[in-house]
Amino acid sequence: MTNKTPSPLLVAFAFFAIYVVWGATYLAVIYGLKTIPPFILVGLRYAAAGLILLAWCKLKKEKLPEWKYLWRHALSGTMMLVGGTGMIAWAEQYISSGQAAILVATEPLIFLLVDKKRWPEYFSNKYILSGLAIGFTGIFLFLKLGVTETSTSSMAVIASIVVITSALIWVLGSLITKDAKGNSSTTMNASVQLIAGGIACAIVVLLKGEYVGFSFDKVSAESWGGLLFLIVMGSLVAYLSFIWLITIKPPAIVSTHTYVNPVVAVLLGWLFINEPVNMQQLLCLIIILVGILMVNLPAYMKKKAETPT
Repeated sequence: MTNKTPSPLLVAFAFFAIYVVWGATYLAVIYGLKTIPPFILVGLRYAAAGLILLAWCKLKKEKLPEWKYLWRHALSGTMMLVGGTGMIAWAEQYISSGQAAILVATEPLIFLLVDKKRWPEYFSNKYILSGLAIGFTGIFLFLKLGVTETSTSSMAVIASIVVITSALIWVLGSLITKDAKGNSSTTMNASVQLIAGGIACAIVVLLKGEYVGFSFDKVSAESWGGLLFLIVMGSLVAYLSFIWLITIKPPAIVSTHTYVNPVVAVLLGWLFINEPVNMQQLLCLIIILVGILMVNLPAYMKKKAETPT
């Protein structure tokens, strides 16, 4: 069986989804959190999207992944969706959507630190070492200037650390996804991950007691709109695009969505809900993005050298 070359237009659309649509989900979470607790919000988002995808796959008579891959998809989905975006939703109760997105931009830097097999290559390269130093300097300055001096919440620093931790968990989960091959379709794999994430969120809701005092009757139109956007655009479109891209492109390349996500999130937060944006935050964002550019520079240079002229 020969592998078909993916359509360049489809690849471009998938990158648009993880670049721009995912950037907009930070704002959608803010709207959802107005009347929906964080893990109920993300749990509903993933359970609904997962069930829709599973129903679609069953209509097409697709099979579930084999057990040896099924548990991997369930684990990676739980890590990325609960440990990753679920924790970010919790953190956005205390920091702005733009601040959360800026911190998530550290994902490519974290990827280098956990990709142990390639440490000799990474840590012998002056560009990568410089990029890591610059990037984490930007993180430190952001925690010092972009959060503590611009937020009135005493939980802001803790929430920021939670976001950085969530980026680490997301990277680890995406690496598990990369290794989970098998004969099942990308859509089926994504449905398993989303449903697993929804179930895990339900467990967190029970443990945290988020259901106490919550009623669907009290959910505002803004929160319903935010949830609908997260289900359709964030999960069915952007997340499925990410899962597909991670199977056809190197993880480090796919993770470059973190270049654009914070810019989109900061812009939309400022435009729609008047989130404060100051020079300290923008400066820290630029420093972090310069660090990410530096660590990716060797790969870009290698690819250019291999391209026939």
